[in-house]
Amino acid sequence: MSICLSALSRKELKLSPISVPVSSDKFWFLTKNRALSFPCPFDNKGNYVISLSQLVRWMGAKAEELGVEIYPGFAASEILYDANDFVVGIGTNDMGIAKDGSKKENFQRGVELKGRITLLSEGCRGSLSEKIIKKYKLREKEQSQHQTYALGIKEVWEIDEGKHKPGFVLHTMGWPLDRKTYGGSFMYHMNDRQVSIGLVVALNYHNPFLNPYEEFQKLKHHPAIKPMLEGGTVLQYGARTLNEGGFQSIPYPVFPGGAIIGCSAGFLNVPKIKGTHTAMKSGMLAAEAAFNVLHEGLNMETYWDNLKNSWIWKELYEARNYRPAFEYGLVPGLAISAIEHYILKGKFPFTLKHGKPDHEATNVAELHQQIHYPKPDGVLSFDVPTSLHRSNTNHEHDQPAHLRLRDPKIPELVNLPEYAGPESRYCPARVYEYNPDENGQVKLQINAQNCLHCKACDIKDPKQNIEWTVPEGGGGPGYSVM
Repeated sequence: MSICLSALSRKELKLSPISVPVSSDKFWFLTKNRALSFPCPFDNKGNYVISLSQLVRWMGAKAEELGVEIYPGFAASEILYDANDFVVGIGTNDMGIAKDGSKKENFQRGVELKGRITLLSEGCRGSLSEKIIKKYKLREKEQSQHQTYALGIKEVWEIDEGKHKPGFVLHTMGWPLDRKTYGGSFMYHMNDRQVSIGLVVALNYHNPFLNPYEEFQKLKHHPAIKPMLEGGTVLQYGARTLNEGGFQSIPYPVFPGGAIIGCSAGFLNVPKIKGTHTAMKSGMLAAEAAFNVLHEGLNMETYWDNLKNSWIWKELYEARNYRPAFEYGLVPGLAISAIEHYILKGKFPFTLKHGKPDHEATNVAELHQQIHYPKPDGVLSFDVPTSLHRSNTNHEHDQPAHLRLRDPKIPELVNLPEYAGPESRYCPARVYEYNPDENGQVKLQINAQNCLHCKACDIKDPKQNIEWTVPEGGGGPGYSVM
């Protein structure tokens, strides 16, 4: 993913591939036909616009030069425990299993990777991290709230030279989302005439007919956005969920045998839409704690102590009330956020609470009218198959589906009649489709090969009936400039 990287990360890591400093920082409030310029609250001065996929490839090469062993193509599918429920490592999934569960000629048994300390860094809604959080009751240990999420959908464009402004950063709120749905868009001008544009939609939206992918397509036709993209071409498409719980939702990150770091623990700064810098710093703190465990006989609890004494804690505490303020609506949310940012400087005497978990926030369909989205024009807006092709997503077709239904009857008995089949709309890859079978009965079809690994289904399904698990090997999107 292309991001606006905090100067703190660059300073601490001294990263040489980072070369595009932020040159302009704009914030617009969009109506259907206008863009109203507001004072920018993001404070990106000194930050850099980068391609995260390019950055991590560079970091991977540097890590290997230092002797770090990296195993791409092997997905961690289970936690390994000893007899005392102490985490001792992870297991990778078996490879070469057919859809029917039989072993193919290329079958290969999964391997066990064991160590004295296991650090989980799976990104937002990490499948193993979530199991660890529940098993050891890590939220209850800190009395933290449930996590809340958003779905980010993005494209990278190559635009005309005359329109390209390296380091230009734009954030927006308002249209195309309704007044009750939190979210906004971003545009970052990278190098080589490349521009990343995306829309972030909070997953606690109420209307089951809302389609985040189609909202993003609408955004690109706004009179203030359209001229910047016209004449350009799309290079890549992708999607990913992000944590929005912030300070209130941080669990106790240490468990017997290891710790959780980065977005798996939820260290994203919500109003700035930035979590890479906090993920990196949490990784450094966890590494320092692990070193002290192995060489000085200390315990991993020092990671938690050092985390609370770091700039991560201060930054997330000051930003803690921005996201829950929008539970009261767009205008009250903007007002509370402005007071918090410009007057109280993050020192509001109260900590606001989040509303319902995202899956519970979805209303039944009868309370809303269906949303009719315009057809894509193939120039600025595109259908899902075209976008999927640009994501380079790829999965072995003959393998068990990695998207599993806990109860196969719920889609037809609950989701479709009560919520009008929301999984067919919140998924940005058209993984879920309702089609009639040979008897004319509508059934849910899961196109697991389309999956972008965004985790929206694992979060937003009204009855929490969909479980996202890791697919075989290195299956998934193949981002190169995102």
